[in-house]
Amino acid sequence: MTVSTVSPADLSSPAVAGNVRVLDVRTPAEYETARIPSSYNIPLADLGRHAQRLADADDTALLVVCQSGARARQAAAVLDEHGHRDAIVLEGGLNAWRADGRDVEQGEPKWSLERQVRLTAGGLVAASIAASIFAPKARFLAGAVGGGLVFAAVTDTCAMGNLLGRLPYNRGRRADIDAAAHRLAA
Repeated sequence: MTVSTVSPADLSSPAVAGNVRVLDVRTPAEYETARIPSSYNIPLADLGRHAQRLADADDTALLVVCQSGARARQAAAVLDEHGHRDAIVLEGGLNAWRADGRDVEQGEPKWSLERQVRLTAGGLVAASIAASIFAPKARFLAGAVGGGLVFAAVTDTCAMGNLLGRLPYNRGRRADIDAAAHRLAA
């Protein structure tokens, strides 16, 4: 599958800007912090449940957005598997959107999923090294975390991020994913 991408600057073109809906695949907490106006939030972890409905809805192109582009690419692949061939990934995600000077709706600040992964991975490594003073085999946890980070970089996926995204902190207070999917597919 070839992923179609577009830069924020290219969105001014009538060919792209015409009939496009914005699908934000970040966690609800990230979405509540900052979002593209008029976007819909269906987190990557929940997209599989709604992908067929989105594919069956109409031929409207979806501009898929995350923080930096990696999750949006994964989401475009999920949509493609379910027959939605009109998914376009925003290159650089919300970071590029902001850098281009475009409007962003601000909400209550929360930690990004990327930041949570760095804290968790770093904490596990530091704790396992400290614990290895008393239990030498604890150092293998640090190696496993390091290996997981290398795997995440090579495959452009993140198992730790997927797990953290399911925590209540990342679900957001107003997250009604089913309703968002219904409105997006309407």
